[in-house]
Amino acid sequence: MSESLQEFDRHHVWHPYSSAKPLFPNLVVQSAHGVRLKLEDGRELVDGMASWWSALHGYNHPQLNKAATDQLADMSHVMFGGLTHQPAVTLCENLLKFAPAMQHVFLADSGSVSVEVALKMALQYQHSIGRSKKTKIAALRGGYHGDTLGAMSVCDPDTGMHRLFANYVPEQLFIERPSIRYGDVWNKQALKHVRAVFEANKNELAAIILEPIVQGAGGMWFYAKQYVQGVRELCDEFQVLLIADEIATAFGRTGHWLACDDAGVTPDILCVGKAMTGGYMSLAATMTTSSVAEAIADSEHSALMHGPTFMANPLACAVANANIDLLKQNNWQAQVTLINSLLVNELEEARNFAGVIDVRTHGAIGVIETLHAVDMQAVQNICLEEGVWLRPFGRLIYTMPPFITEAPDLVKVTSTMKRIAKSSV
Repeated sequence: MSESLQEFDRHHVWHPYSSAKPLFPNLVVQSAHGVRLKLEDGRELVDGMASWWSALHGYNHPQLNKAATDQLADMSHVMFGGLTHQPAVTLCENLLKFAPAMQHVFLADSGSVSVEVALKMALQYQHSIGRSKKTKIAALRGGYHGDTLGAMSVCDPDTGMHRLFANYVPEQLFIERPSIRYGDVWNKQALKHVRAVFEANKNELAAIILEPIVQGAGGMWFYAKQYVQGVRELCDEFQVLLIADEIATAFGRTGHWLACDDAGVTPDILCVGKAMTGGYMSLAATMTTSSVAEAIADSEHSALMHGPTFMANPLACAVANANIDLLKQNNWQAQVTLINSLLVNELEEARNFAGVIDVRTHGAIGVIETLHAVDMQAVQNICLEEGVWLRPFGRLIYTMPPFITEAPDLVKVTSTMKRIAKSSV
């Protein structure tokens, strides 16, 4: 290679949410262990992002490594059409234990794909029971559900990342972002707009999709669990399916195995992903109730026409099973509680910084919201100086650290967040 690895990457490799002509080079990671990323020049960064919220146990964990290598000895992949295997069946059994109201699992290969499957399930269900005019999906402002076409259609069309494609995706129905924060005094008037949308579109509305309690990439907004409860009641009243997108929140991130558990709500369709394999490889799932699955199965068009090539990849499923075992072994609830306590204590002072308009925490998530968008080149320079890896977006400086992060390292992360916030004025 005539160019250095970093230069070749800068000139030829297209990275997520970025231009093909980036303003500054990406950092080259040589290896990772625990909560640290080791760069090619030998510097180490404490990872405050858990690789986009997925690496719950950090990197190079011996139990997850063993699960992967043991599975490699049998098979790394086999098609799932007409065949099955123990890692996939065991994973589905594990998932259903934590979501007992769900009875059927469709394994997908990414979070966006799991949302696509959920939308197709909802539409096919309504068609299967004779409600063929119910073809619209409702979603919340401030929501984010993925980057594929169907998922893009239910992301916020105004403040989201996909405005350019507005004329290419289905036109859906959007509801005001929930206004009452998590833990604040509840007012049922917060559901007024939801009811209005449901009533005005009762003959066309098939489902509503939401990120329960925690809106992730659309704004890191934490809202009242009573809102989710109210939406569930409205769904029952208007014969609308509730799709819970827990791709970012499942597996304990909010302090509950599912954010829906905190609300005491059972969705009709549930999407999980990201942390399913502990950050080792891509895997997701769309789960649903017997009533939804059986209505589709008993209809004229009984098959769900979706089948990713790497659906139920045995290697990914084996690691996912080890990840779930490790979460239980490590007492994830205690880990998240400790992280939350430290985030609350360490980030609160940022509320008084010039240019900071909000500080919020929930479970193992900490957010500083600034008045102005951060300068990403300045952020990268600060991170390198502090020995921390963060990836803010827009006006949001946030962390979703690995659950194994210990206090000294987490303090490094929060201190770096506060330094970035001060620099954004």
